[in-house]
Amino acid sequence: MENKRQDLRNRKRVVIKVGTSTITHNDGKMNLMKLEHLSRTISSLKNQGMEVVLVSSGAIAVGAQRLNLRERPRKVSEKQAAAAVGQVVLMNMYQRFFHDYAYEVAQILVTRLVNDDEVMRFNAKNTFNELLRMGILPVVNENDTIATEEIIFGDNDTLSAVVAKLVEADLLILLSDINGLYSDDPKKNPDARLLHQVDVIDEYIESIGKGTSSNQGTGGMVTKISAAKIATEVGIDVVIANGESPEIIVDIINGKEIGTLFSRRDRNA
Repeated sequence: MENKRQDLRNRKRVVIKVGTSTITHNDGKMNLMKLEHLSRTISSLKNQGMEVVLVSSGAIAVGAQRLNLRERPRKVSEKQAAAAVGQVVLMNMYQRFFHDYAYEVAQILVTRLVNDDEVMRFNAKNTFNELLRMGILPVVNENDTIATEEIIFGDNDTLSAVVAKLVEADLLILLSDINGLYSDDPKKNPDARLLHQVDVIDEYIESIGKGTSSNQGTGGMVTKISAAKIATEVGIDVVIANGESPEIIVDIINGKEIGTLFSRRDRNA
């Protein structure tokens, strides 16, 4: 199997999705150390001329913690209230950390309409491109506070793939508490092996992704494979890796064999 890791060094526009478990503790409180490391890592990439879009989960978990809720909200209205509070907290922290590295952030909240409505898609694309041209970091999340069932993405894995497609990214990195795609559920099968590269997302790949879940977020391996399918079909490489250490982003871009690489299809095919 051809190793395509070294090609990642040439990517210029990357979308990075961080899961809830990557930026919060188990109780929903923000993990300030990880946020600082994430901000420093992304700022370093931008210093090298790379364009970055950050898709950040965590608003509901952070909001629930700030509202002193004992567990993650289940009612839609409670989730929306927690998201409204959590979004403010998240953006304030991102702004504070990135400001230390001389970068500004911009919040972009979207719904599935950005993928379905031609005018909205056109306007969103122009906004992203202008922000990137100005050197500003777009921080994206779903507009949980007003979205209805008909227009929600449901998970930020899918959202990040749609955003990557929208901005014509070269690479999509999905970080969570999952090391990558295994041949079987590693929690149940000690002999499961990590698949370092997937060239074709077929029924077998989709089937072995079932059953793996995250402790904090809404998406498991199934949603990540679905996101990878969306992105790779339009010529975007996708890497799924563990975000325990945000600095892993640099290793991925430098071509190290970390996580699972889903190889992009030829954009000219």
